[in-house]
Amino acid sequence: MKIILFLCLTFLSLLTSAQEVKDGLDKKLNDAFDPIASWWENLIFYSIPIGSGNTLPIVLIILIGAATFFTFYFNFVNVRKFKLAIDIVRGKYTPPKSEPQDDHDHLDTIQAENIQGEVSHFQALTAALSATVGLGNIAGVAIAIAIGGPGATFWMILAGLIGMSSKFVECTLGVKYREVDANGVVFGGPMYYLKKGLAEKGLVKIGKILAVVFAVMCIGGSFGGGNMFQANQAAAQFIQLFDVQSGWIGTAFGVLLAALVFVVIVGGIKGIARVTEKIVPFMAVLYVIAALIIIVLNINYLPAAVSSIITGAFKPIAIAGGFVGVLIQGFRRAAFSNEAGVGSAAIAHSAVRTSHPVSEGLVSLLEPFVDTVVICTMTALVIVFYNMDNNFTYGNLAPNNEVIMNTMEGTLGGVELTSIAFNSAIPGFSILLTLAVILFAFSTMLSWSYYGLQSWKYLFGRSKIADISYKLLFCLFVILGAAAQMDAVVKFSDAMIFAMIFPNAVGLIILAPKVKEELKNYISKIKSGEIKRY
Repeated sequence: MKIILFLCLTFLSLLTSAQEVKDGLDKKLNDAFDPIASWWENLIFYSIPIGSGNTLPIVLIILIGAATFFTFYFNFVNVRKFKLAIDIVRGKYTPPKSEPQDDHDHLDTIQAENIQGEVSHFQALTAALSATVGLGNIAGVAIAIAIGGPGATFWMILAGLIGMSSKFVECTLGVKYREVDANGVVFGGPMYYLKKGLAEKGLVKIGKILAVVFAVMCIGGSFGGGNMFQANQAAAQFIQLFDVQSGWIGTAFGVLLAALVFVVIVGGIKGIARVTEKIVPFMAVLYVIAALIIIVLNINYLPAAVSSIITGAFKPIAIAGGFVGVLIQGFRRAAFSNEAGVGSAAIAHSAVRTSHPVSEGLVSLLEPFVDTVVICTMTALVIVFYNMDNNFTYGNLAPNNEVIMNTMEGTLGGVELTSIAFNSAIPGFSILLTLAVILFAFSTMLSWSYYGLQSWKYLFGRSKIADISYKLLFCLFVILGAAAQMDAVVKFSDAMIFAMIFPNAVGLIILAPKVKEELKNYISKIKSGEIKRY
């Protein structure tokens, strides 16, 4: 196996070195695959005209529509049970290891003595957060604000709040319908609740088809948006920081990154969780503290910034698309950042140690809050503060979606804009941002490797061969993403991530009554004292 891995890495290194040659192999492959990738992307993100030159992607309608429905259907569970969710993460409802816990409420999935599962509530939360907190919060938000103005922040926060309800539903179902093998290894996610949950509703064939479709899309997404794109952006930040131009640097960086990823994912979800529970809180807190420092240093800008966010949400000035355009930018960034409704997080949360599915559903609703309401909002405020000096004009972007600067020559991408905004208040922040991008990219790859592996095993079985073959492929794509310019592949697989929404949404809507029943039973047990507070 070591020989096979060595040969594969050597071959890929030689392959990607073609980038040093004009019209290298990676560019030829990219150009050949681009028509298919573009067709697939246009299909998944098919948009309908809504007036004033605006179009609204159907997938966004589904995401926001489902989130709104669940928020009302569960009577604002995202607000009412927020404190309970925090208490569960803190372990207030987790019995001491020596004390047995009731686990007879759903014997179909929890079959052994005491509690089954592989990770704690906190570890499951950070593992899922690691897949969402990252480049979208740093680069994506900057572009959304540059396009839609400060008002986009308002709609981004709102979408994050209602997205908490979607996350609650899918992660509760993930635990309820999970499977646990004889060794205590957990297998869960939309594949299982689509198949088993819809079968309970008499929709056996539909459930099986939707489960397979979801698994296929998840595998594709894990290789692209959850892997290649992350590796590519991390390598780009590394190269930019040290100002190195040699073509082999990307390959070398990719090999090192792949080796680190492989070492962690060999340990399964337990190994991944041990890493993410350290990386995610550390980087998230560090990033938020840096943003708060800027806010404090520029506290005189805060009233004007808040005013522009609220005013711009309803009365945008000189923004392309007007009110609807700003609303779409905010909703799009929130939905695409926290992945509420995509179903991916349910895979990580399924591995939690609990005998009460709703307990983890409640924990999961904290994800969109941390990812969107806190971290994305911090980025947005820093960008708005930075532009108080009119460094760029809202809505004025180059064709490649880079920001046209008023105070310097050229254009800036999302990461560069965020970096300059932070640097203007905290000199040298670009170094910290590079570290953040690399660590966020690394943790995102870890979580998506688990998502893809679970889907891979759902389709191809749970053998050792299936396990190692996926992990090797995943690591090869890490190197490819860091060293080659395969934009078409990333575009294709990114669309696959959002294609996961269609089968998942069907399952969530149909199975929502099951979640309501689980929530009612769980709360009644807390009130009666059957579930103790420790």
